[in-house]
Amino acid sequence: MKILLLSDTHSYMDEAILKHAKEADEVWHAGDFGSLSVAEAIQAVKPLRGVYGNIDGSELRILFPEKQVFDCEGMRVLMIHIGGYPSHYAKGIPELLRTVKPQLFVCGHSHILKVIYDPKYELLHLNPGAIGTYGQQKSRTMLRFEINEGNISQMEVIEYKINC
Repeated sequence: MKILLLSDTHSYMDEAILKHAKEADEVWHAGDFGSLSVAEAIQAVKPLRGVYGNIDGSELRILFPEKQVFDCEGMRVLMIHIGGYPSHYAKGIPELLRTVKPQLFVCGHSHILKVIYDPKYELLHLNPGAIGTYGQQKSRTMLRFEINEGNISQMEVIEYKINC
Protein backbone atom coordinates (compact mmCIF):
# COMPACT_ATOMS: atom_id res chain seq x y z
CA MET A 1 0.00 0.00 0.00
CA LYS A 2 1.56 3.29 -1.14
CA ILE A 3 0.74 6.16 1.22
CA LEU A 4 1.13 9.90 0.75
CA LEU A 5 1.06 11.62 4.16
CA LEU A 6 0.47 15.34 4.40
CA SER A 7 -0.74 17.91 6.88
CA ASP A 8 -1.32 21.61 7.37
CA THR A 9 -2.37 22.52 3.85
CA HIS A 10 -4.11 25.63 5.24
CA SER A 11 -6.36 25.90 2.15
CA TYR A 12 -3.40 25.46 -0.24
CA MET A 13 -3.50 22.95 -3.08
CA ASP A 14 -1.38 22.73 -6.22
CA GLU A 15 -0.64 20.34 -9.07
CA ALA A 16 2.55 19.06 -7.41
CA ILE A 17 0.57 17.78 -4.41
CA LEU A 18 -2.04 16.20 -6.68
CA LYS A 19 0.66 14.59 -8.84
CA HIS A 20 2.04 12.79 -5.78
CA ALA A 21 -1.48 11.92 -4.62
CA LYS A 22 -2.19 10.22 -7.96
CA GLU A 23 0.88 8.00 -7.45
CA ALA A 24 -0.34 6.78 -4.03
CA ASP A 25 -2.93 4.16 -3.16
CA GLU A 26 -4.24 6.32 -0.30
CA VAL A 27 -3.66 9.86 0.92
CA TRP A 28 -3.62 10.56 4.66
CA HIS A 29 -4.14 14.14 5.87
CA ALA A 30 -3.22 14.87 9.51
CA GLY A 31 -5.40 17.97 9.87
CA ASP A 32 -5.60 21.69 9.17
CA PHE A 33 -7.08 21.23 5.72
CA GLY A 34 -8.17 24.86 5.91
CA SER A 35 -10.94 24.46 3.38
CA LEU A 36 -13.27 21.80 2.05
CA SER A 37 -11.84 22.33 -1.45
CA VAL A 38 -8.53 20.76 -0.35
CA ALA A 39 -10.27 17.55 0.74
CA GLU A 40 -12.40 17.51 -2.40
CA ALA A 41 -9.36 17.92 -4.67
CA ILE A 42 -7.62 14.95 -3.04
CA GLN A 43 -10.78 12.81 -3.00
CA ALA A 44 -11.20 13.44 -6.72
CA VAL A 45 -7.97 11.51 -7.41
CA LYS A 46 -7.50 9.02 -4.52
CA PRO A 47 -9.10 7.66 -1.34
CA LEU A 48 -8.52 10.04 1.58
CA ARG A 49 -8.24 9.38 5.31
CA GLY A 50 -8.01 12.43 7.51
CA VAL A 51 -8.60 14.13 10.81
CA TYR A 52 -9.66 17.69 11.42
CA GLY A 53 -7.21 20.23 12.78
CA ASN A 54 -7.55 23.22 15.06
CA ILE A 55 -8.21 25.65 12.17
CA ASP A 56 -10.81 23.46 10.45
CA GLY A 57 -14.42 24.62 10.57
CA SER A 58 -17.67 22.75 10.97
CA GLU A 59 -17.84 21.44 7.37
CA LEU A 60 -14.56 19.58 7.80
CA ARG A 61 -15.34 18.51 11.37
CA ILE A 62 -18.51 16.81 10.09
CA LEU A 63 -16.54 14.92 7.43
CA PHE A 64 -13.44 14.02 9.45
CA PRO A 65 -13.05 12.91 13.08
CA GLU A 66 -10.71 14.36 15.69
CA LYS A 67 -8.75 11.10 15.72
CA GLN A 68 -8.68 7.96 13.63
CA VAL A 69 -7.60 4.47 14.61
CA PHE A 70 -7.37 1.99 11.77
CA ASP A 71 -5.39 -0.96 10.45
CA CYS A 72 -3.45 -0.73 7.21
CA GLU A 73 -1.71 -3.76 5.78
CA GLY A 74 -1.26 -5.32 9.24
CA MET A 75 -0.19 -2.11 10.97
CA ARG A 76 -2.26 -0.33 13.65
CA VAL A 77 -2.35 3.44 12.96
CA LEU A 78 -3.41 6.30 15.22
CA MET A 79 -3.84 9.71 13.54
CA ILE A 80 -4.63 12.98 15.33
CA HIS A 81 -3.76 16.58 14.49
CA ILE A 82 -2.16 17.79 17.74
CA GLY A 83 -0.02 15.00 19.14
CA GLY A 84 3.40 16.32 20.05
CA TYR A 85 6.32 13.94 19.67
CA PRO A 86 8.21 11.33 21.74
CA SER A 87 9.03 12.61 25.23
CA HIS A 88 6.95 15.74 24.47
CA TYR A 89 3.49 14.36 23.72
CA ALA A 90 0.43 16.60 23.99
CA LYS A 91 -1.92 16.25 26.95
CA GLY A 92 -3.83 12.97 26.85
CA ILE A 93 -1.69 11.38 24.12
CA PRO A 94 0.32 9.00 26.38
CA GLU A 95 -2.93 7.47 27.71
CA LEU A 96 -4.26 7.17 24.15
CA LEU A 97 -1.04 5.46 23.05
CA ARG A 98 -1.28 2.99 25.94
CA THR A 99 -4.92 2.23 25.08
CA VAL A 100 -4.69 2.03 21.28
CA LYS A 101 -1.17 0.53 21.09
CA PRO A 102 -0.46 1.80 17.56
CA GLN A 103 2.64 0.81 15.64
CA LEU A 104 2.37 4.08 13.71
CA PHE A 105 1.43 7.41 15.33
CA VAL A 106 0.67 10.20 12.85
CA CYS A 107 0.10 13.86 13.69
CA GLY A 108 0.60 17.33 12.23
CA HIS A 109 0.19 20.84 13.71
CA SER A 110 3.84 21.77 14.38
CA HIS A 111 4.77 22.36 10.70
CA ILE A 112 7.99 20.48 11.58
CA LEU A 113 8.84 17.26 9.76
CA LYS A 114 9.63 14.47 12.21
CA VAL A 115 10.22 10.74 11.80
CA ILE A 116 11.11 9.30 15.21
CA TYR A 117 11.02 5.80 16.67
CA ASP A 118 9.63 5.83 20.22
CA PRO A 119 10.97 2.82 22.14
CA LYS A 120 8.76 3.56 25.17
CA TYR A 121 5.55 2.94 23.20
CA GLU A 122 7.18 0.80 20.49
CA LEU A 123 5.89 2.93 17.64
CA LEU A 124 7.05 5.05 14.76
CA HIS A 125 6.01 8.71 15.09
CA LEU A 126 5.41 10.57 11.82
CA ASN A 127 4.72 14.26 11.34
CA PRO A 128 4.91 15.22 7.65
CA GLY A 129 5.47 18.90 8.41
CA ALA A 130 3.37 21.40 6.43
CA ILE A 131 2.71 21.26 2.70
CA GLY A 132 0.79 24.55 2.72
CA THR A 133 2.36 27.97 2.36
CA TYR A 134 1.10 29.42 5.66
CA GLY A 135 3.52 29.48 8.60
CA GLN A 136 7.17 30.03 9.49
CA GLN A 137 8.60 26.93 7.79
CA LYS A 138 11.32 27.42 5.18
CA SER A 139 10.14 24.48 3.07
CA ARG A 140 6.93 22.60 2.39
CA THR A 141 7.09 18.87 3.13
CA MET A 142 5.16 15.61 2.77
CA LEU A 143 6.06 11.97 3.36
CA ARG A 144 5.67 9.05 0.98
CA PHE A 145 6.07 5.43 2.09
CA GLU A 146 4.80 1.90 1.65
CA ILE A 147 3.20 -0.42 4.18
CA ASN A 148 3.42 -4.13 3.42
CA GLU A 149 2.59 -6.93 5.87
CA GLY A 150 3.04 -4.68 8.91
CA ASN A 151 6.30 -3.12 7.75
CA ILE A 152 7.10 0.37 6.48
CA SER A 153 9.53 0.75 3.59
CA GLN A 154 10.51 3.20 0.86
CA MET A 155 10.13 6.22 3.19
CA GLU A 156 10.79 9.45 1.29
CA VAL A 157 10.58 13.13 2.16
CA ILE A 158 9.04 15.28 -0.58
CA GLU A 159 10.22 18.85 -0.14
CA TYR A 160 9.53 22.14 -1.87
CA LYS A 161 11.36 25.33 -0.94
CA ILE A 162 9.25 28.36 -0.10
CA ASN A 163 10.29 31.37 -2.15
CA CYS A 164 10.69 34.40 0.10
